[in-house]
Amino acid sequence: MNKKTTGHNHNHENHMNNSHQDNIAKKDENDDHIMSDHDTHQETQATNKHDGHHDHHAMMANDFKRRFFISLFLMFPILILSPMIQMFLSVDWRFAGDSYILFALSTILFIYGGKPFLIGAVGELKKKSPAMMTLIAFAITVSYIYSTFAVFLSIGNDFFWELATLIVIMLLGHWIEMKSVMGASRALDELLKLMPEEAHLINENGETETVLVANLKTGDNILVKPGEKIPIDGIVFDGNSEVNESMITGESVPVEKSDGDEIIGGSINGEGILKFKVSKVGDETFLSQVVKLVKEAQESKSHTQRLADTAAKWLFYLAISAGTLTFGVWMSLGSELSFAMERAVTVIIISCPHALGLAIPLVTAVSTSIGAKSGLLIRDRSAFENARKINSVVFDKTGTLTKGEFGITDMKAINITEDELLSIAYSLESNSEHPIANGIVNEGKKRNLELRDVSDFQNLTGKGLQGSINNKKIMVVSPGYIRSNNIEFDEQYYEDLAQQGKTVVFVLEDNKLIGYIALTDIIRDSAKEAIDTLRSMGIESIMLTGDNQKVASYVGEKLAIDTIIAEVLPQEKSAKIDELIKKGRIVAMTGDGVNDAPSLARADLGIAIGAGTDVAIETADIILVKSNPLDVVNIIKLSKATYKKMVQNLIWATGYNLIALPLASGILYNQGIVISPAVGAGLMSLSTIIVAINARFLRID
Repeated sequence: MNKKTTGHNHNHENHMNNSHQDNIAKKDENDDHIMSDHDTHQETQATNKHDGHHDHHAMMANDFKRRFFISLFLMFPILILSPMIQMFLSVDWRFAGDSYILFALSTILFIYGGKPFLIGAVGELKKKSPAMMTLIAFAITVSYIYSTFAVFLSIGNDFFWELATLIVIMLLGHWIEMKSVMGASRALDELLKLMPEEAHLINENGETETVLVANLKTGDNILVKPGEKIPIDGIVFDGNSEVNESMITGESVPVEKSDGDEIIGGSINGEGILKFKVSKVGDETFLSQVVKLVKEAQESKSHTQRLADTAAKWLFYLAISAGTLTFGVWMSLGSELSFAMERAVTVIIISCPHALGLAIPLVTAVSTSIGAKSGLLIRDRSAFENARKINSVVFDKTGTLTKGEFGITDMKAINITEDELLSIAYSLESNSEHPIANGIVNEGKKRNLELRDVSDFQNLTGKGLQGSINNKKIMVVSPGYIRSNNIEFDEQYYEDLAQQGKTVVFVLEDNKLIGYIALTDIIRDSAKEAIDTLRSMGIESIMLTGDNQKVASYVGEKLAIDTIIAEVLPQEKSAKIDELIKKGRIVAMTGDGVNDAPSLARADLGIAIGAGTDVAIETADIILVKSNPLDVVNIIKLSKATYKKMVQNLIWATGYNLIALPLASGILYNQGIVISPAVGAGLMSLSTIIVAINARFLRID
């Protein structure tokens, strides 16, 4: 599909047309429409599951920190007063009423320190999905209830020391983890910020007045000045300018807009003045549709259960089963109730190893630190941990695989040198701020070419630029100008460049052609290596872009990407991601623009280029600070290494259960072998130390 584009009014003429804009109009007419940009801001926030997570995470981290230190303060007198600890230390600090003080301190600790786990367990059980919170809550509740009976009914030894240490270590683990995952999403807020608050309304007298965008109605006439954001969707009725839609549609070249063309709210006007009639307001606007897509994608995105929660779930079932079985067996053998209960409680507590509370958080903290040092900001731990399963990586083109800025790829000079040709074009283009001009100027500076004096500079609307250099009329113009003025040129050379999706400008001296300059969006140096590395890992690469087919094919072929899908709108991008997921693919999406936000939210792993828009960054699970496509590979490698280390730590954290559980249940009681609380505490301490050391050895493979 071709489309009409320009380079500071250098258009591809017949090679590109307005079909892309027509597609936007058709999609706008057919799509379900949603919330208004400003009036329903609060409603949007209320329905967005990510909104406010940053504040929520910060509050939770502070809450765990506060509870940890207060609980730590309470733990020391509990340990000192505990008969079991005194026995372990071979001391006797008992005094009248000490057990009641121990009970009182433990009750405070259980209620205050254990509150997050008890509340969390209720939530997990309501979802019928017991995990870490349920396991911890079960262990501390059983420990507290049994120990309370032990104090007031003298049925055995209390486990208040176990209760205290378990709560403190689990609070520490959760605090460490919360500190390392403070990132969150404010994607919809950022989308709404794209829209200007005010617009220049043209009243019935032809005068302009500043009004709130929220008060605009369909049919209102609006003026947009050079360099301003277009405040709302509309149809141009006067003026001619180029509009940068790259962050909205993914189109890398600014699009010329004149009478009858549709413009999109949030895109940026170029050097001309535009007057347009508002065509859509509120929930009918293009950006509102993107808001809807992001919200729906965030709500539907499935998160695989984290490894720690999976382990905790099975340990919870193990604790219940082993405790019940132990109690039942000893009662059936005629043991005293107090003995059977003590054995059962010991088994349940051992099933919830202290090391489990640190096994995952310590690896999380280390992997987050390694990621940050490598320029990878991890925002969603669940998505990151499952990145090891990725088998399809989808890339946006503009700003992701490419730099989103133009560079010269080809030059053809006629009867002069290339440097002379470029010096002339560089001197004229230095008076313009257009992306094409920037590409030529950057190349001129790179080559240290002479910047010549330019007089009588003019911007020829829809044609190009004109000025005088050394008393000669110099023009840098579009193919349309060349054809309309019947200037001969090498059509085959031009066609070859145009077929590669390159923008070609023509340099004229006194109306005589002296050369061609072809430009295109510069491909990032690391993009090819990233694609090749993914292929070697058995991971499919896909380009999904709003840019035109020719440009996409040129970039795709240069990078040897497996699949190229071009000229897609945000609605279609999200749908394409959904199609891949429904086919059973585990999909990572990498992008940088507003048009990528819905697909970033929908993918199993959303990766934002750090140089991209705030919308993309706030929607993504991981941010590439260095804007380096090769870091996508590092994400997958770090995820695999992290998972491997987590499994190792879980094995260390729970491995001692293989020995401790049978002994705690009293299976060798008649042989005089039974695990004492002191030995159990020693084993748990050892496993905790091991997982802490093991976590520090995490590296990207």
